[in-house]
Amino acid sequence: MDAGVHFGHLTRKWDPRMAPYIFMEKNGIHIIDLNKTLECLDRASAALKNIVRSGRKVMFVATKKQAKAIIEEEAKRLNMPYVTERWLGGMLTNFATIRKSLKKMSSIDKMMKEETYANLAKREKLMIQRERQKLERVLGGIADLTRLPAALYVVDVKREHIAIKEAQKLNIPVFAMVDTNSDPTAIDYPIPANDDAFKSIAIITKEIGRVIEEGLMERKKDKEAAKRKEEEAAKRKADEQAEEVTEKA
Repeated sequence: MDAGVHFGHLTRKWDPRMAPYIFMEKNGIHIIDLNKTLECLDRASAALKNIVRSGRKVMFVATKKQAKAIIEEEAKRLNMPYVTERWLGGMLTNFATIRKSLKKMSSIDKMMKEETYANLAKREKLMIQRERQKLERVLGGIADLTRLPAALYVVDVKREHIAIKEAQKLNIPVFAMVDTNSDPTAIDYPIPANDDAFKSIAIITKEIGRVIEEGLMERKKDKEAAKRKEEEAAKRKADEQAEEVTEKA
């Protein structure tokens, strides 16, 4: 409540499909039922943790001004891909083309370190730098993405409708903050919440980040346990072989 997660839009701007998540109307504004928000957040958290634990990536998507900073901060902290500038059409459905642009960015980086770049004219250098900046602005958040993400975390489903449509086409589950003016039925894991206030976006995104972090820690433990099992099995095998050799001798 302190973060204002419960504040929806004006009643005249509502989407009737949000009715199950609305608690009441006050001064012409819909109030979101925070019990429902918590229920949805728990459900989304459990699913997200399993995705991350299996070693797959979650893409953070938010291009609205008040969400950009927190989305970028959390995604970078967790080493997850993110989009905070413009969503390029085909970013998911035409991933092969996007990968070509990523390779181009990487080859520009490589070239800028070479001697031939240092010998270029000032104007040519400037053109290359501008192209690099343009690519960085749009694709910087997904520079390390080698395959499609396993899930999308979205702030504002109305604004990011293209990203959601692409995810749906590819059966990529969408986790999203859904305000009272949006359709929650199109989202796999809707989280009813105010998607306009910075504090509201921050509190939900940080909780999503915490859950992803837990999933990453559990994955690390799983890997360590598997490694220990392998080492123990190898040791047992070596001991058995040593015993066989002793017996034969």
